[in-house]
Amino acid sequence: MADSSLFSGLVQVAIFAILLIHGIELHDSVFTPEGFVFGFAQDLSLIAWVGLAFYWFQSWFTPISSLRWMALLFAMVYAFLPTVFPGALISPRAVSDPWFKGHFIVATISVGLLSLAAMHAMLMSVQDRALHRQLAISPNSRIAHWLEDLPPLMMMEALLFNLIYVGFALLTLTVFSGLLFSQTLFGKPLVFDHKTIFALVSWFLFAGLLLARWRVGLRGRVAVRWVLSAYTALLLAYIGSRFVMEVILQRG
Repeated sequence: MADSSLFSGLVQVAIFAILLIHGIELHDSVFTPEGFVFGFAQDLSLIAWVGLAFYWFQSWFTPISSLRWMALLFAMVYAFLPTVFPGALISPRAVSDPWFKGHFIVATISVGLLSLAAMHAMLMSVQDRALHRQLAISPNSRIAHWLEDLPPLMMMEALLFNLIYVGFALLTLTVFSGLLFSQTLFGKPLVFDHKTIFALVSWFLFAGLLLARWRVGLRGRVAVRWVLSAYTALLLAYIGSRFVMEVILQRG
């Protein structure tokens, strides 16, 4: 037991060191001397960092080591994406604007948490289907053993809504600060482009989910589908447009 506790402590310290190094590298790649540089690769890397940070923090209170390792794998893979897709210079002046920097950090954490919630919801769907023998998984396979090591569905659902509560609060701050302070944050008046519209659609869907959870105790597969629908709108607003511009259209 002592050896197990020592190993767990060393793992937590190692993950904290990874978070620190990854966080510094991300900060320096986004807020550069030339200005604010960003793209879909930085977005995915930041989402992975937020996910790992959440599970690192949550693992001190909940036995979720199997989820922690998944978050660690994603973070390690996505950490290298910005070296392949370096992004584009968005603004040479934004790095010195504290309003913009604060808006960006809050938005990043919000999207990261809600992205993690979407992945968590998909994992819950797989876990639920495996539990009801609706997936063809060999009983002795590694995937079967990994699914068995996951926390119970009730605990997974509690973790899911913890992610959504915090992510939605930050999304609210992000969306409405952008609507109210567009000129200050971005140097231009508010434009109802596809990003703004999809962000608002996502906000209303997440708000509806939490209202249904509060009023009728929404849970299970219906809640999972609702989370994925809301996240799809968020994905189209934030990450999808950058991917299309940089990779498909080859524009900065």
